[in-house]
Amino acid sequence: MANAVAKKKKTDVSTDVMDDILGMAGEGASFDSSEMQIPFIRVLQALSPQLNKKKAEYIEGAEQGDMFNNVTMQSWDGEDGVNIIPCFQTTKYLEFTPRDMGGGFRGELAANDPAIAQTTRVGSKELLSNGNELVKSDQHYCLVVEDDGSFQPAVVDMKSTQLKVSRRWKTQIAMQKVKRPDGSVVTPPVFATIWKLKTVEESNDQGTWNNYQVEKVGLVDNRDLLMEAKAFRDSIQAGEVKAMSEEGAGGTSAPVKDDEIPF
Repeated sequence: MANAVAKKKKTDVSTDVMDDILGMAGEGASFDSSEMQIPFIRVLQALSPQLNKKKAEYIEGAEQGDMFNNVTMQSWDGEDGVNIIPCFQTTKYLEFTPRDMGGGFRGELAANDPAIAQTTRVGSKELLSNGNELVKSDQHYCLVVEDDGSFQPAVVDMKSTQLKVSRRWKTQIAMQKVKRPDGSVVTPPVFATIWKLKTVEESNDQGTWNNYQVEKVGLVDNRDLLMEAKAFRDSIQAGEVKAMSEEGAGGTSAPVKDDEIPF
């Protein structure tokens, strides 16, 4: 599947050179799909290392509440948001060692693992019988669409307080309807809808943090983009592409580390 890295800096290219680039499209850019991992979109919180100039992860110009790609380190303004096309959704059950015991990602449990139904709720956490924390994560595979029409694949993973946003979003997707020429009404495919991903500030007695907000934009009106979104969904269902591992996504030390939600 072809995809374009979203713009950040504009570089003028002559017409002749651009014609040559387009004529050689894709050369050398095809890799074994088993070696390719889809990055995550994450929300920047007050304690995110991407906001600390002394950290290697620092993103210049980014602010609390913005969103960023954890591979390219591109960021998007949380108030303005960015358009996304949802293509596939799956739910993961992740096991972590608690922070006060050193933290660390311990693996993924199958959805039918009986241990999931045997957890004990302690405060806002679900603890397994071995004392480790179970974190439920709704992973939305999307195409991030820029204003210039370029796009890139990414996973918007929602866990902790973000799960309520995910549930609402899935309900909205299922409720979408389009009318056929004969007047009958059907639900459009998930990859035929565009949504605006933004962030809003939330708080409770344990702290203040930034959470996702998803708003409907409308139907995809570009056939090429629609076909790219379908191809992305097909490749995920075929097992040809996968999300980055929790370790690679910054999940080695504690649950929702990148989000730094205060509970």
